[in-house]
Amino acid sequence: MAVDEWASRLAKLDTCAVSDAQDKLGIKGTITGIVPLYPTERIAGRAVTVRLKTKGEEEAKVHLGATAVVSADPGDIIVIDHNGRTDVAGWGGILSTAARTKGVAGVIIDGASRDVDEARGLGLPLYGRAATPLTARGRIIEESTNQPIEIGGVPVRPGDYVIADASGIVVVPAERAAEVVPEAERIVERESAMAADVKAGKPVTEVMGTSYEKMLSH
Repeated sequence: MAVDEWASRLAKLDTCAVSDAQDKLGIKGTITGIVPLYPTERIAGRAVTVRLKTKGEEEAKVHLGATAVVSADPGDIIVIDHNGRTDVAGWGGILSTAARTKGVAGVIIDGASRDVDEARGLGLPLYGRAATPLTARGRIIEESTNQPIEIGGVPVRPGDYVIADASGIVVVPAERAAEVVPEAERIVERESAMAADVKAGKPVTEVMGTSYEKMLSH
């Protein structure tokens, strides 16, 4: 399988630079409030999407998240829309084991996960709003896999690019990656030069003057 150039370049950036680039380009994509559930590495890759819902009278046809794991390619990120629910888990340990075995880069859930210690032991990056031991069994089922979803007010489509780290999450529309990634790289280059000036003794008031405030101007 060919290396995905945009995913590889995204992985060398951080969410702040990518968020700034999308601000400059007028693209909505920054998500706050979903954080690593333990210290973990930055992840970047293409989205495999899942939407969950309350079970009601409907019987589950497949265990939630399982289809996403099976359909994922190595390096993909599973992104789960659970509408921000933190009272019941939308991800768990067996799924984490399967995802890690498949080569999934990480899991992001707009909601809660259980078996967090297990996922950490596997080395699987796991992002969510909370942790809970309460099982989804009999409570939550999967509504769809690889259909458009929304997390934190941001649309996510299958194949969109996602980057996540300790600062938050940014979704990059697949068709805009060729604009966003180079712009984020330019921002990193400029900020690295500014940091070098500060380390060399230049006053931060001078380094972060009007040029910094206008850096994201269109």
